[in-house]
Amino acid sequence: MNVVTEQELAEFVAQTREPLSVRGGNSRRMAGRGAPLSVAGMTGITLYEPGALTMVARAGTPLAEIEAALARENQRLAFEPIDHSGLVGAPAAATIGGVFASNASGPRRLVVGAARDFLLGVRFVDGRGVVVKNGGRVMKNVTGYDLVKLLAGSFGTLGVLSEVSFKVMPRVETQISLVLQGLDDMAAVAAMSRAMGSPYEVTGAAHDPAAARTVLRLEGFEASVAYRSARLREMLKESGAEMTLLDEAGSDAFWCAQRNVAAFQQEVGDVWRVSCKPSDAPGLVQRAQAQAHLLDWAGGLIWVRLPAGSDLRARLGSFTGHATLVRGTDETKVRLGVFQPQPAAIARVSAAVRAKFDPKGLFNAGLMDAVG
Repeated sequence: MNVVTEQELAEFVAQTREPLSVRGGNSRRMAGRGAPLSVAGMTGITLYEPGALTMVARAGTPLAEIEAALARENQRLAFEPIDHSGLVGAPAAATIGGVFASNASGPRRLVVGAARDFLLGVRFVDGRGVVVKNGGRVMKNVTGYDLVKLLAGSFGTLGVLSEVSFKVMPRVETQISLVLQGLDDMAAVAAMSRAMGSPYEVTGAAHDPAAARTVLRLEGFEASVAYRSARLREMLKESGAEMTLLDEAGSDAFWCAQRNVAAFQQEVGDVWRVSCKPSDAPGLVQRAQAQAHLLDWAGGLIWVRLPAGSDLRARLGSFTGHATLVRGTDETKVRLGVFQPQPAAIARVSAAVRAKFDPKGLFNAGLMDAVG
């Protein structure tokens, strides 16, 4: 079913009794079981106030359209949303509803927060077919954050987003990236941790072990960036790494590829996303026995590529964090589960919340169910 209006969506949900696979562009291929229900036809920016740093858009609006409109006003989505359509081989690109439904946050999350932190208000249809509005359309009118934050990252299991309002930010004057060459994972995590703890306002910290390259991003006014990069180089001199700079174009290209995991897009195998304590990353990488891996968030995020069907969670064992299967066959996703199983008490609470929002069990059935 392809819906183009909120009323049509509400009427359809109210009448149906069969499970629905909710999606926008389906750019992450993370919809659950059931008949496809697409909101990709619900498009359009309905309100944009550059001076107030706010935008309102229907859920099916392509992310590219949002970013183009912001660029014309020299603004951006500061949380640097991910588009994984290339990684998972999806035919369509990301939508703004999908961005917030999956809480898709890129390398800058370390310093500005996640996608949910920029979400001001939502309109969605619950499992009874009722249109629910929560939050506001501009920052000064925002109240009742609870449902707004709850919907962000729920992957369409609580309701179907029809409209989102969110904060935007000005674009920076310039950016560069400091590249440290020759560090292993442990030394790279140490260097990234020092950089993030420094006063030099680093907005990205990633490590590519295949190239032995550790990259630190600096953004802002040109004079400030030049000063901070020089001081950062001096601070990290003791790492022993050879240091070079990526100019604005090179830095922008690197971070675009990093957030969309471009290095794995043409490679075979399953792709996992591991969230962990940065200090745990080197040990987890060893336990993963990966074909390839990338570090982001100063080591707090690990992208892991494994042979198809491999159980990464079994390899990692117990750790503080979680492992999500981002790319794999349908059989592997069913067998292993897309998301890390929750502790029993939390799982019961989550199930109870879903039952309140979706009493008929319609939305993305099985997507967040525990496997065991």
